[in-house]
Amino acid sequence: MNSLRNPGSVESVESPGDRRADLTTSAETASSGQTILDAFNIVLRNRKLIAAISLLGGALFLLVALLLPPTYLATTTFVPDVGSSQNRLAGLSGLGGLAGLAGQFGVTLGGDASKSPRFYADLVKSREVMENVLLTRFPVPTSSGDSASLLTIMGTHGRDSLDRLQRGTKTLARNVAAQVNSQTGIVELKVETKDPVLSALVAARFVDLLNEFNAHTRQTHARERRRFVEERVADGERNLRQAEDLLRQFYEKNRSWQQAPQLVFEEGRLRRQVEVQQELYLTLRREYETARIEEVNDTPAITVIDRAAPPRRRSEPNIFLLTTLGVFLGALLSILGAWGTEYAARLRVANSPAYGEFRKLIVGARDDLLALTGRRR
Repeated sequence: MNSLRNPGSVESVESPGDRRADLTTSAETASSGQTILDAFNIVLRNRKLIAAISLLGGALFLLVALLLPPTYLATTTFVPDVGSSQNRLAGLSGLGGLAGLAGQFGVTLGGDASKSPRFYADLVKSREVMENVLLTRFPVPTSSGDSASLLTIMGTHGRDSLDRLQRGTKTLARNVAAQVNSQTGIVELKVETKDPVLSALVAARFVDLLNEFNAHTRQTHARERRRFVEERVADGERNLRQAEDLLRQFYEKNRSWQQAPQLVFEEGRLRRQVEVQQELYLTLRREYETARIEEVNDTPAITVIDRAAPPRRRSEPNIFLLTTLGVFLGALLSILGAWGTEYAARLRVANSPAYGEFRKLIVGARDDLLALTGRRR
């Protein structure tokens, strides 16, 4: 019979050590599954208490949300008109396509950066604009027919008027946000106050101040530019006349200049000076006429896309979110409490040394707390 066995075959014999390892692994797997099952059983046994505490947490958070003063968010969108001068510069410099691509990354090419949408978004948060808004009078939400400055309506206080204005600027800056759409160049302005009508009025006031900035600061810049070009036109005209007078005097003194090579050279030099001064004068004249038009028509203006309207719903606090958070926290705390109570009960029944040490530590902690409050027994 032994001769019939295949010499190359090896029989696998399971050792006692391998069998014990398999049994240990199976026991650990069963223990892990049993622990998870026990955790679910504890939750199910205390489901009524967990549900009650969850609802209580939701009710408490709902009460807090109702007691907190509501805030309302008004939104307006606008786009600044960059004008034809910037477009012309972009076209002449060959950066028309690159300007659109760079605009997506907040970079301005081929024009004045102070005409970009990013500039107006930052201008909203400037101290001068903020202070003007704070000093503007608005209807008082709690009184009909009365008006007061936004600084007074916000209830901002300070050591003096300057400190009060600075505190109000910081408070208003936290309630104002301006974002720029890099694709379209549209600026979105958001204002949040405790009254819906006041939020819309404050947002509209910001837009009015930006328009006033255009009407004064930018027009002043355009007027100064026109004056500079105007002076250059006068200088160019004077230089042109001087060059023309020199050429005329040459012709009067040298009627037969074509017969002398030296005079031919001199005539050519004087004529080139006239041509250069003439071209310079014509260029300055065109720039002067352009500057006069730009002084009136090319000042950047703001085109309002969506005017600020009083919001119908509050923005903060979010009642649904707070209530959901209260329910979740109540459920979490009650589940943890149920697990802790069950674990302590099992240790007490088993008369575990760990439970005895835990009781001693609790008593010690209570005595320390009473000692700190002066109520030690």
